[in-house]
Amino acid sequence: MRRSIFQKLLWGVLLLAAIELALLNFSVMSMAGLDPGAAGPELRWRMAWATLAMAVAGLAYAFLFSRRLRQRIGRLKVFAEGLVTGSSQLPPPDSPDELGALAESLGRVAAQVNELVDKVRLEGARRDAILTGMVEGVLAVDQELRVTFCNAAFATAFGVHGPVPAGLPVLRLVRDPDFLEMLRMVVASGESLKRRMHLIGADSRSFEVQAAPLAGASSSGAMAMLHDITDLERLERVRKDFVANVSHELRTPLTAIRGYAETLLDGALDDPDNRRRFVEIIQSHAIRLNNIASDLLTLSELESGRAPVAPGRLSVLATLEAAMRTVESEAAMRKVHLGWGTVEDLQVMGNKIKLEQAFVNLLDNAVKFNRGGGEVWVEAGRMPGGKVAVSIADSGIGIPSEDLPRIFERFYRVDKARSREVGGTGLGLSIVKHVIEQMQGTVSVESQLNKGSRFTVVLPEA
Repeated sequence: MRRSIFQKLLWGVLLLAAIELALLNFSVMSMAGLDPGAAGPELRWRMAWATLAMAVAGLAYAFLFSRRLRQRIGRLKVFAEGLVTGSSQLPPPDSPDELGALAESLGRVAAQVNELVDKVRLEGARRDAILTGMVEGVLAVDQELRVTFCNAAFATAFGVHGPVPAGLPVLRLVRDPDFLEMLRMVVASGESLKRRMHLIGADSRSFEVQAAPLAGASSSGAMAMLHDITDLERLERVRKDFVANVSHELRTPLTAIRGYAETLLDGALDDPDNRRRFVEIIQSHAIRLNNIASDLLTLSELESGRAPVAPGRLSVLATLEAAMRTVESEAAMRKVHLGWGTVEDLQVMGNKIKLEQAFVNLLDNAVKFNRGGGEVWVEAGRMPGGKVAVSIADSGIGIPSEDLPRIFERFYRVDKARSREVGGTGLGLSIVKHVIEQMQGTVSVESQLNKGSRFTVVLPEA
């Protein structure tokens, strides 16, 4: 049967009262046989001693009871303080009273608290893992703009290696005034902001910054997420330049075709001296349009990301010979000598048609941008590390050093007038670069103005 602490105290008092009554009764019965004159003082002394005995017994009972009660309360306190850390165990209920019921209730609460703490820790670990592994930079600050969280991507963007300590002022991490002002505005207004910025200290890269308020029960702050859009902006510029270049390249031959066609319709058809020349000009510009369309389709196919045709083993020597035969007539017409250096018969893995097209483009440029009586020579050999190097050199007009980094861009021309004169589309080297990279190779160029150029293709050996 469950007894309360109050009931225990009441039973203790009743027990002491019963003892005192028993002692008094014993004293009275003992004094019944004494002299009546001496009974009064003796009775008083015995009652005093009985009362003193009762007081001593009551104090001893109260001391033992309070000591046991204090020990039980102390064990419950230690347990309650260790609930969050999980470092304490609930003492077994040693008595079925209020404290025992409290211990049982704390046991049930402890199980629920431990379950909630485990869930919070798991969610916190998941959050930290997600934020830490994100490619985007994430920064959280308090209302005083001190760091509360910073992932590795954000720190790396600003040249900080290693963890960023909590409590660090943001100004010591990011010195961009626009970014700091954005955080202040979010903390002050409690509203989200989104901007594009070139952040100082991040190699002037472009970021799309999203900042949102963080409101807590006792404090507020903000979280900023950086999405690097530098490459996206570069691709946008490339796309715009590509559209402009295509429009320009198509406009020139189309304008010429339209002009000469209108001239013929306006009466030049009856001019025997000029009509054939006009038709030949229309034909040459139509061929140029066809070449541009063909090269654009080739580039589109290479950049589409579609799986290429299964590669096969190719003979570098045989592919170079086929490419040389393709440009022989052009070289003879321009009086450019095609020569062979040391060429080893090595094998590479790739698509024969595309590799031959890349070699044809390089040889065609070497012939067209050469001088009368110039030379073009080809070499191929094995490199360390299982690589094959193919070089195509010429004694032509060369390429200025400031143009070398851009010659593989689409429609980029060093000498625009001569390129159009010889029928170039400005896409040949772009095609070469994509073909070689698709075969896990590289292409590079060395050139001196008015002395010639050397293009080197490096491919893995089969």
